[in-house]
Amino acid sequence: MDTILIVDDEKNYPLILSAVLQEEGFETLTANSGHEALAVLENSDVDLVLTDMKMPKMDGIELLQRIKAVNPELPVIMMTAYGTVEKAVEAMQKGAYSYILKPFDNEQLILYVDKAMAMYRVVKENRQLRSAVETRYNFGNIIGKSKPMQDVFETIRKVAPASATVLIEGASGTGKELVAKSIHFNSPRRNQPFVPVNCSALAESLLESELFGHEKGAFTGAISMKKGRFELADQGTLFLDEIGELSSSLQVKLLRVLQEKVFERVGGMRPISVNIRLIAATNKSLKEEIRQGRFREDLFYRLNVVPLILPPLRERLEDIRPLTAHFIQKYAEERQGITPVTRIEKEVERLFFDYNWPGNVRELENVIERAMVMCPGDTIRVDDLPKDFRQNVQKNSSLRLDDLTPRATLYETLAYVEKEMILRALRKADYVQSHAAAMLGIGKSGLNQKLKKFGIDVSGLQE
Repeated sequence: MDTILIVDDEKNYPLILSAVLQEEGFETLTANSGHEALAVLENSDVDLVLTDMKMPKMDGIELLQRIKAVNPELPVIMMTAYGTVEKAVEAMQKGAYSYILKPFDNEQLILYVDKAMAMYRVVKENRQLRSAVETRYNFGNIIGKSKPMQDVFETIRKVAPASATVLIEGASGTGKELVAKSIHFNSPRRNQPFVPVNCSALAESLLESELFGHEKGAFTGAISMKKGRFELADQGTLFLDEIGELSSSLQVKLLRVLQEKVFERVGGMRPISVNIRLIAATNKSLKEEIRQGRFREDLFYRLNVVPLILPPLRERLEDIRPLTAHFIQKYAEERQGITPVTRIEKEVERLFFDYNWPGNVRELENVIERAMVMCPGDTIRVDDLPKDFRQNVQKNSSLRLDDLTPRATLYETLAYVEKEMILRALRKADYVQSHAAAMLGIGKSGLNQKLKKFGIDVSGLQE
């Protein structure tokens, strides 16, 4: 319920107005002086102040100024007699929402109040939305307890306050845009735009216009001037996803913008300067793209000021449990009226740990969402899992050397196989290290050394 504070030194007047406003569904508070009103505001959540202009000790103008110093967005309507209209105009100049002349009828009062309330609701909704977005993309709320993700959090913590360009590398589904937003919303630019562009989603001609904008008549269909994403991101952050898909000509234009910090719209001649932070992301190895002649080396070094590599889910198995719990909670609202899902059975968990997750966190979320649709009780069982997922588990349960980069060395390949064998043994031994060591044919101390070598936290896998 919206709350209105009524301020007037005539003691009966606030009571009369309260009765009128309460009939319209508003909650009311009253005060008979400016000082009393400030005390009420300090201790109550108020959505609108309706105050008389002429009051002893502290008049309406001074009260207005004191209110705006604390909450500039709170609407204040001034009530004034004909003789003080000039003061009412002064109040408008100092931030009052409006003024209403005494005497007024009830319908006129309600009309003024409704308009002010509608405006303030929008302000509050925007404030709450921004707060929710900032909380959502606070890096502390990205799901990840594993050592690789803790390293990611530390990089975000260090890089967010700066304006350095960040290059995020990681396979599809690892959460590159989520990390980019986390950097933005933890930076000094958090109140400015975050503008994403998927470089693989548009043809080259359309992407150029999307990035840099175009002038009227620049090409067929350009019926008016359009600002590009660079301009829209001014003072904020521009996120270029799948940067490895840029054509050679667009790579040259992007390099020029990064070097000279100016560009022209398509069909334009006037140089435009913007102040942006650039974050780029790719699911490709740009170094390999450079070797193949598909990506400019000079552009790579402009982008790779701060590299941030997101690990695939198969390298952060400790995160499967907290991620699963998060997605179960996320989709719980869609099961209203149905038994709430609270856990997964042990065999499902074993499959999750056995699976290679080529689609990474995005695939895990999809599997959980679909399983919750099919689950009749409070526990997700193997039969509730998507059929194609169960088939893929069988196909992917063996070691997949094609997950390695094409230029992986013998040492990297052997290390990958060794780590996978250790993880598999731990899962089969239900994380009893002595049993896993026996399966592997090594001593328990030797297993402990290898766990440290690969950064495997057995307690994190067991929780």
